[in-house]
Amino acid sequence: MSIVRPVAFRLLQTNKTCLSATFSGIRHASTTTNLKDFLADEIPQKQKEVIEFRKQYGNTKVGEITVDMMYGGMRGIKGLVTETSVLDPEEGIRFRGYSIPECQKLLPTAGGKGEELLPEGLFWLLVTGEVPSQAQADAITHEWNKRASVPNHVINMLNDFPSNLHPMSQFSAAITALNSESKFAKAYAEGVHKSKYWEYVYEDSMDLIAKLPTLAAIIYRNLYRDGSTPCAIDPKKDWSQNFAHMLGYEDPDFSELMRMYLTIHSDHEGGNVSAHTTHLVGSALSDPYLSFSAGINGLAGPLHGLANQEVLVWLTKLQKELGGEVSDQQLHDFIWNTLKSGQVVPGYGHAVLRKTDPRYTCQREFALKHLPNDPLFKLVSQIYKIVPDILLEQGKAKNPWPNVDAHSGVLLQYFNLREMNYYTVLFGVSRALGCMASLIWDRALGLPIERPKSFDTPGLKKLVAK
Repeated sequence: MSIVRPVAFRLLQTNKTCLSATFSGIRHASTTTNLKDFLADEIPQKQKEVIEFRKQYGNTKVGEITVDMMYGGMRGIKGLVTETSVLDPEEGIRFRGYSIPECQKLLPTAGGKGEELLPEGLFWLLVTGEVPSQAQADAITHEWNKRASVPNHVINMLNDFPSNLHPMSQFSAAITALNSESKFAKAYAEGVHKSKYWEYVYEDSMDLIAKLPTLAAIIYRNLYRDGSTPCAIDPKKDWSQNFAHMLGYEDPDFSELMRMYLTIHSDHEGGNVSAHTTHLVGSALSDPYLSFSAGINGLAGPLHGLANQEVLVWLTKLQKELGGEVSDQQLHDFIWNTLKSGQVVPGYGHAVLRKTDPRYTCQREFALKHLPNDPLFKLVSQIYKIVPDILLEQGKAKNPWPNVDAHSGVLLQYFNLREMNYYTVLFGVSRALGCMASLIWDRALGLPIERPKSFDTPGLKKLVAK
């Protein structure tokens, strides 16, 4: 089941030094502030690098596949190459080799408007593998603000949707309908040479990312506010701040939350459902709008994008049963009763991580700064002290530590964004950064349509018998 998925190949970064991206090895981008011009220079070098690597090592075997892996959702199968990020079991997510704390030190921030990272800067890093300057991040802001307008037929469609249609269904449908604007689809129909595919996928990706906050804001205001038109894009504001204001939130701290949230949820290796689905559909040369819409439909599944909502439901149940102030012993007993009833503690455990999710830590630091006395945050902190030891004592959890979802809903609740059904839309806006960065490189390196080999059970039994 060999599936190759690139982005700026680093010769697999096999040694620890390369993976850790120590500050002494920081690779800063060139002085150009035009991302497409940067790629036009970079892509030929990476194409050559991948061709030479595959020529020399193409028949080298990587990993082993078991029957359990094949029946178990391909869990753990080494069959993807995704250069935008790698999930290390001990260190957490690394964006192009940089951990979240390293990104916080290196990437551009909102400057006078806030201290959190700009998603624009992270997108530059994901696409190029290089740490951008402030000017380069600001140039992405300018590009997205310029490309943010949404065609009337999509706005009219959103306004006509019934109020009982889930926000993720509306989001997916709107993204699909945006393919009327696809420059890649038009160029392909006109017979553009495949060496140029990446240029049109780049244009569509930039347009799509730019338009997502407007789509998301229309859905939010139609469902949960008075249905009024979101405010216009302000060219002086960054992507996250414009999104916050279109939602109707003027608090600068909420804009800071959006910058942080949209950055840390952007990418998570290539094997998660939303990223892999976008890549899979894109491998058929479906345009970026259709590809990402498919990824959004995967994200909408309860096993992928709804975990922070489940955490809040569980916390609400806990508060209802135990009341306001909860002692450690009460909490300890409640958690044990939850486990003994066959349920899990939502927000704890991870398929890959074997330590506290750095994204959880990042959110906790934000909460300590902006809402240290919030009752729900205090409860989450109290749970953090108690749950890991209980899970270790129970002995079933491979990872007893909290993941990103244990905290994100609490922060949104604090700023009065309480509509839990909408949270996955925020996740989707963020996840576009990683999915589109990867899709650009999928086309730049000319990856073929994805088609792994499958077996039926009788055939697999024969194979095992041999």
